[in-house]
Amino acid sequence: MTTVIEAAGFARQLKHWRTLRRVSQLDLAIKADTTQRHLSFLEQGRSRPGRTMVVRLAESLDLSLRERNGLLLAAGFAPAFPESTLDTPELAPVREALRSILDGHQPYPALVVRPYGILFAANAAFEVLTEGAAPELLEPPVNVLRLALHPAGLARRVINLPEWGRHVTEALHARVARSPDPALDELIAELETYLPQADPGPNHLGFAVPLRLRSDDGELRLITTLTSFATAVDITLAELHLEAFLPADAQTAEILRTRATRT
Repeated sequence: MTTVIEAAGFARQLKHWRTLRRVSQLDLAIKADTTQRHLSFLEQGRSRPGRTMVVRLAESLDLSLRERNGLLLAAGFAPAFPESTLDTPELAPVREALRSILDGHQPYPALVVRPYGILFAANAAFEVLTEGAAPELLEPPVNVLRLALHPAGLARRVINLPEWGRHVTEALHARVARSPDPALDELIAELETYLPQADPGPNHLGFAVPLRLRSDDGELRLITTLTSFATAVDITLAELHLEAFLPADAQTAEILRTRATRT
């Protein structure tokens, strides 16, 4: 009886992820090195997969480590990927490496973010993004997404808030479309209440726009890069993101260099 229930649960999840990824049975079968017939049987619950097959299917569907564990559990297998806490001694080298990366990005802002925008670490230049923010937005755990778009946070200084803010929320929408998450849906809904209406206009291309930020030293124009630990085998590390801000023009670079000398 348990085996039948497990097969049914796995079948539902497999079909869910394949449909979400918009991959045909044939294409997924080829990627996972199996047959379309076998894959069809798996989705109908008529066959029970082996552990290796579950892992191959999860990789072929480009699931996150957390999602791969979920697929393994649905098939009746133990999770393959651990989830550590960031303060464990085993991750000390990782913490040191992250600190080195953050410090090396000076005098430009950089931060490491956990899921749902929770700040894990930042360099000294990050203060240019927190300047003037309401104290309650800076109380740990700091949510950098809320800090960025809340009227009492960074948003009050963003010159192009309608365009830049929508770029932030659209990126989150794309993430949740790929990996459904009710908690992230709820956060996005909150963030969108902070944004003014935007009229993209006929020439809108949907590309990322620089962050245009007022400061006491003049306008800053910043572009953002986002980096993840693509080869991580620990869920906690895989879900960390390094967000680094770079100057979009010479004036911004000079202002940030000058600010660094004053600290």
